[in-house]
Amino acid sequence: MSEPSGARRGRLLRRSRPVDCSHFAGATFKEAGDVVGCEECLKIGGEWVHLRRCMVCGKVGCCNDSPNTHAAKHYAETGHAVMRSVEPGEAWGYCYVDDVGIADVASIR
Repeated sequence: MSEPSGARRGRLLRRSRPVDCSHFAGATFKEAGDVVGCEECLKIGGEWVHLRRCMVCGKVGCCNDSPNTHAAKHYAETGHAVMRSVEPGEAWGYCYVDDVGIADVASIR
């Protein structure tokens, strides 16, 4: 259970869809929009490094570099395999199951 950070560990594909990952096919594109912070960290007074949005339900969680790793915990609890970065200027998405990313989630609309 990992996600890209810095030099992404997974394979980042610069195609519209990863050919070897079916999980993006059922994902929805959700605009980064008005993200205030990690939903769970806000509840407990926690801190986060970067934010990720679940591409299945839209829940916002913190990345694996954050102390509470809420995005990965959300995947573990729900099985929602794909997420996207909601950081300004970033458009990549990631699949926890296949350890593969997509460079621009807008291309899967």
